[in-house]
Amino acid sequence: MAKTTVSLIKADIGSLAGHTVVPPPLFKIANEKLEKARKNGVINSFLVFNAGDDLELLMTHDKGENDPEIHGLAWETFKAAADKAKKLKLYGAGQDLLKDAFSGNVKGMGPGVAEMEFKERGSDPIVVFAADKTEPAAFNYMLYKVFADPFNTAGLVIDPKMSGGFEFEVLDALENKTVRLKTPEESYSLIALIGTTERYMVSRIWRAEDKEIAAASSTTKLSLIAGQYVGKDDPVCLVRSQSGFPAMGEITMPFLHSYLVAGWMRGSHWGPFMPVGLKDSKCTVFDGPPRIVALGIQISNGMIASDDEG
Repeated sequence: MAKTTVSLIKADIGSLAGHTVVPPPLFKIANEKLEKARKNGVINSFLVFNAGDDLELLMTHDKGENDPEIHGLAWETFKAAADKAKKLKLYGAGQDLLKDAFSGNVKGMGPGVAEMEFKERGSDPIVVFAADKTEPAAFNYMLYKVFADPFNTAGLVIDPKMSGGFEFEVLDALENKTVRLKTPEESYSLIALIGTTERYMVSRIWRAEDKEIAAASSTTKLSLIAGQYVGKDDPVCLVRSQSGFPAMGEITMPFLHSYLVAGWMRGSHWGPFMPVGLKDSKCTVFDGPPRIVALGIQISNGMIASDDEG
C-alpha cells in the first residue's frame, strides 16, 4: 500500500486590526492556489483555516516529507497572500517570510511545518492542532500527558500496542541537535529536558513497538532565524488517534485544565493556553490569551475524508 503524507504548513503573513485574525481576502488566495494544485495533481486534498493571525495550509499528498514541490507550493501561496496583505496595508504583512528566495524547503525560512508519512490503517483519525501567540514548546506538556501519562491516557495500560511506550524526539533549539528518549523508562530524563521550554521542544513521537509515527510538531524559532524578535512562533502539531494510538478523548484531555505557556503580549509574558473553536480563533485581550484550535479529520485513500456534500 502506498504511503500518505499529511503536511501542515503555517505562516503569519498579515492580519486585520493588529495581530488578530486572518481576513477573507487571504483565505480566498490560499484556497485558489491550493485548488489549482489539487486539480493539477500536486496534492490530493487540502483545507485552509486560521489560528488567530496565522494562515494554516493542511494538505495531503503522496510525495513524502520535505518535498520541494509541496514546500514550494506553500511558499508561493504565502507570498501571494502576503502581497495582497501589503496592498491592503494589513498589519504584519509578510511577517513570517524571513527569506527572499525559496531554496527547496520552507524550514528555516519562517513558516512552521509539521509533517508525517504513513501507511493508512483501516480508519485513520488525526487531530490537527494550531496555536497562536505562543512558542513551539507549548505542546511539550500536552504531548507528554497524551503519550506518557497513564492517568491521562488509559490506553498506555489497556492497549497492548501502546503498553510498550513511545519514543520522543526532543530538539535543542540552541544547539540544533536532537535526542530520542523512550517512555516510560526515560520519563524523568524527558521531563528534565522539556520543562526547559525556551530551549527544548518535542518534535516527533513514534510508537516504541514498531516505530510507527504518532505525532509531529513544528519547531521553528523565528527569533533564531531573524536574529531579533519578529513575533511568536505559533506552532502546529499533528497527532494520530485510536487503534494503537491515544483515543480522541485522551488527546484532548490535557486541556480539561488550562496550563501556562510563554508568549501573549509582545511575546514577553506567560498566559493560560485556551482551547477555542474556529469561530473564536482570534486573539484580542492583551493580544491573547494564547489560543489553540483542534480539528479532527479522517484520512481516507490519501485524502481528507469527504464526499459530494463536504
